[in-house]
Amino acid sequence: MPVSKEVYLDNSATTRVFPEVVRLMDKIYLEEYGNPSSMHHKGVEAETEIRRAKETLAGILKCQPKNLYFTSCGSESDNIAIIGGALANCRQGRHLVTTRIEHPAVLESMKYLESQGFTVTYLPVDVNGHVSAEQVRDAVREDTILVSIMFTNNEIGAVEPVAEIGAAIKEKNPHTLFHVDAVQAFGKEEILPRKMHIDFLAASGHKIHAPKGVGLLYVADGVKVRNLIFGGGQQNGLRSGTENVAGIAGMALAAQMLYSNLAAEREQLFAMKEHFILRMRELEHVRINGIPALNVPGAASHPEKSGCAADSALPECGSRNIAAVPAEELSASIRTTAPQVLSLTVPGVRAEVLLHALEDRNIYVSSGSACSSNRPHLSETLKAIGVRGDELDSTIRLSTSVMNTMEDMDAAADALLSIVPMLRRYTRQ
Repeated sequence: MPVSKEVYLDNSATTRVFPEVVRLMDKIYLEEYGNPSSMHHKGVEAETEIRRAKETLAGILKCQPKNLYFTSCGSESDNIAIIGGALANCRQGRHLVTTRIEHPAVLESMKYLESQGFTVTYLPVDVNGHVSAEQVRDAVREDTILVSIMFTNNEIGAVEPVAEIGAAIKEKNPHTLFHVDAVQAFGKEEILPRKMHIDFLAASGHKIHAPKGVGLLYVADGVKVRNLIFGGGQQNGLRSGTENVAGIAGMALAAQMLYSNLAAEREQLFAMKEHFILRMRELEHVRINGIPALNVPGAASHPEKSGCAADSALPECGSRNIAAVPAEELSASIRTTAPQVLSLTVPGVRAEVLLHALEDRNIYVSSGSACSSNRPHLSETLKAIGVRGDELDSTIRLSTSVMNTMEDMDAAADALLSIVPMLRRYTRQ
C-alpha cells in the first residue's frame, strides 16, 4: 500500500524551493521587475538586488563581489570555466587534467576541447571515489593549463581533498588553473576559494532550495577566461544577457539561510544518513558505496561475488558487512563523506524496477545522476570505483536535504526491507 506522506529523497537532482525564497522572488517579479541595465528607477531597483546578492554570496565564500558572476546553472558555469579558461590560456599549453568521475558538464567540456586539439589526462580514483593530491601533482606538467576536480561527487558522495589538491597544483605549476565543480558541495560544506587555491568555482541554485535557472561562477583575481556568450556585455562581458534578478536574489537568500546554521544542518543530515545505513543491516547483500569503512581494496566479502569489472585499470572492489563494522568507526567514516548523498547497490534487482516500486509508495529516489537519466547508461562513476559489471544496473541514490526528517529515512528503509526480498524472488523465477 502507498504511504500517505510523500518522501522526497532526490535532492541531489533538485530541491524544493524555500518558502522564504518564493516570497522574495514574488516581490521582485511583481514590484522590482525592471531590467538591471536600465538607468531609470526600476532598473536601479533590480540592479540593487543583484548587488546585494553578490555581497551576500561573497561573504559566504570570503571573496570580493567582483569575483562572482551569475549564469543559468552549474553546467554553464563549468563550461565557461573549462572551455573559456582553456581557450584564453592556450598559448601557455594545451594539456588539462581531470578525473573519471566528474559531472557530464565537465567531461563533455573536456571532450570538446580534445576535439579542438587539447589533450586531457583522466585520473583514476580509489574504491571510494577519491583522487589524491599526489596523483594530481604527478599529472601536472609544464604545459598543463587547467585541472578540474569536483568537490563532492553527485552519485556516491565522495568528498575530494580540494585544499590539498589546490596546494599541490600551485606548488607544481603556479600557472595551472584549478577549477572546482562545487554544485553538490555548496550549501553543505565550508568553501573558501582563495584559501583552497581555487581559480574557478561553480555552484547551482536549484541544489540549495533556490529556483532552477540560476548558477554561480567564481573567478579568481587575474585569471583570464574567454566569454562563450556574446551580446550586450553584461557582467563585464563575461556572460552577456539580462540577468535573472529574481533567481539571483533567491539563490543568495537560500545560501544565506543554509550557511547561517551550517554545522547543525550538516549534523542533521549525517544523523539521517547514518540511521538509514544502520537500518540496511537488516537487508542481505547490499553495498553502500563511497563509505571508506564499508569499502576497502581487495576481493569482495562474498567469495561467489568476488571480482569487479574486467578493466584491469579499475580498483578491485570489496565491501564489508555493515554489522561487522564497529559503530564508532562507521560513524566517523560516514562523516568523511557528503552528508546528503547515499549510494546503495542492491544485487539482484534492477535500479529502474526498484525506483518505480518505491515511487508506488510515494518515495522518490534516483537511479543515478538526473542530469543524464533521460539517456540511460551505466554509471561511469560506479565503474571507476570498481562496482562489478552485473551490479552497475542495481544501484540507486538517496539524497536528502534539510527538509527531510528521520521519519522519511525510516519510511524509505521500511519500504526497501519489504520490496527488495519480493523483487528478488520475482527475479529468480
